[in-house]
This record gives sequence, structure tokens and C-alpha cells, in this order.
Amino acid sequence: MRVLVSGASGMVGSALRAALQQNGHQIRRLVRRPVQAPEEVFWNPAEGDLHPSVFDDVDAVVNLSGSLVIQPPRRWTRSFIEELYASRIGSTRTLVEAMQRADAPPAMFLSQSGKDFYGEGGEFDESSPHQGGTVLSDLCARWEATAQAAPAVTETAFLRTGIVFGPRGGALGKLLLPIRAGVGGRLGDGRQFWPWIALPDLSKAMLFILENRISGPVNLSAPQHADVRTIVAELGRALHRPTVLPVPAALLKLALGRAPAEEVLLASTTMRPAVLLDHGFDFDYPELADAADWVAEELKRR
Repeated sequence: MRVLVSGASGMVGSALRAALQQNGHQIRRLVRRPVQAPEEVFWNPAEGDLHPSVFDDVDAVVNLSGSLVIQPPRRWTRSFIEELYASRIGSTRTLVEAMQRADAPPAMFLSQSGKDFYGEGGEFDESSPHQGGTVLSDLCARWEATAQAAPAVTETAFLRTGIVFGPRGGALGKLLLPIRAGVGGRLGDGRQFWPWIALPDLSKAMLFILENRISGPVNLSAPQHADVRTIVAELGRALHRPTVLPVPAALLKLALGRAPAEEVLLASTTMRPAVLLDHGFDFDYPELADAADWVAEELKRR
């Protein structure tokens, strides 16, 4: 299978590239700088610039583009929120419009989304409706609506991804810094639930979706639910660090701003990976303790 990947240099994109290569698939990378290797393809999503001929020899597209939702010291100003929307919706629109003009659109399109599609609460599966009411839930809904405009011949999957357990990047990466320094602890009261998935299972799941031609929404999270108190405690155990210094919700709101603190770190959501389980997907790290141990081992290698 020949797979075109946007966001291929990030934590998730790098893991996906490795999984694809290990399983004998060919990879082409979308880049925004001058092309430096045969597998690279130039695009400029800010300008809607992507030639439709790039799909002539591509079987599938995986869209992982999008800037980080928390970038201290930046706040969620109007301009920053517009940047969040543009980095996701603009890049997705560029891909979709190029597919629409292509003589041979790809058979599969995997477009990133997030757990925030559902809002707070749970237990959500892929049949649960969009609730709205927050910046991130609205962003995910619009993101998916843009991807839905892919050609009818292209089977499209919406990857509603939880917190990714990896050694760097994302919300967990920010949580790991104080824990590794021995000054970590729960966020707020710690009772909020975070859907989570280990990075190897995330890349394995995306490969599974491609190889099994699964379309529609897919929850990418482990089957085990965990609240932040438990997540922090397991990471502390695996890293042999104390986790007894909580960060009050008021301090998080002061440091990051009310909306990002509430929507990213303090919101509580549970979701079930029903589509993956119904298709027989086998998680390598279904238990939180095993995922925390994997993260700790990866950090030792760095």
C-alpha cells in the first residue's frame, strides 16, 4: 500500500511511518519546505496548494496536521483559536479539494479528530452524538465535516483520538516534565477521566483501519478507563518518582487561561473503542500500568 501522510514528522506521524514501513507499505510525506527526498511531496495548506496528480500513485491518505492546542505562554486569544482552526480545517480542506480534482482519488482517507468531539461525560461510543458547547468540540465537528467532503469513492475514517501515551509531545508530554522532576501530582481534584492510548497501539490501530478498510468515526482509546489521579500515580510508579504535589485547578486556569485549562486538562470524558473491538483489534497495551511502564522504558532509551 502506498500511503501519503501529512504531519509525518510529529510524534504520532513518526510512529505511523515506522509501523507502515515495518509492514511493507510505502510512505510519501507531505512537507511545507523544498523537497529533499524522493518520498517527499510539497504542499502549502495555508494557500490551498496541492497538485491533484500526487494522488495518481497513492492508495491512502492519513491527515495528522494540526498545531498544538496548548502552547505556553500563548493564550487562547481570538487569533490563536483562528490558528487552531486553520491548521486543522485548512489542511483538511486542501487535501479534500485536491482529491476532488484528482483523476484517481485514493481509496482510503484517515483524518485526525479527537475525543473532544463528544464533549464531557460518557461512556461514548462511535454512535454517540456531538454535544458541542466548547471550542474543541466545535473544532472537531467542523474538522470532520470538512473531511466528509472527500470523493464518494474514497472511504473516510475520522480518528477520534484520546490522550496519547508517548515519551514526548502532547498533553502527556507536559505532564511528564514535572513528574520526572519529582514535583508532579494530580491536576485539579484528579477525578476527571482522560481517554488514553499508548503510542504503539495508536499507530497499530491506524494501520489496522487502513488494512481493513474501516470507515466512519473510530474511537482511538484503550478499553480501560482511568482518571487523572490514577494516570499520574501509575506514571510516578513507573518512573520511580513521587506524585504528591497537586496542581490546583485555579492555578491551571491562571497559568494557561480558563478555557484551555477547563477544556484540555480538567474536562472529564470516557469513551469506548467499540469499532476497533468489534473488528477484533488486539491492543498491546490495554492496561494503564503496562502503558506507563512502556513510557518509562522509552524515556530510559533517550
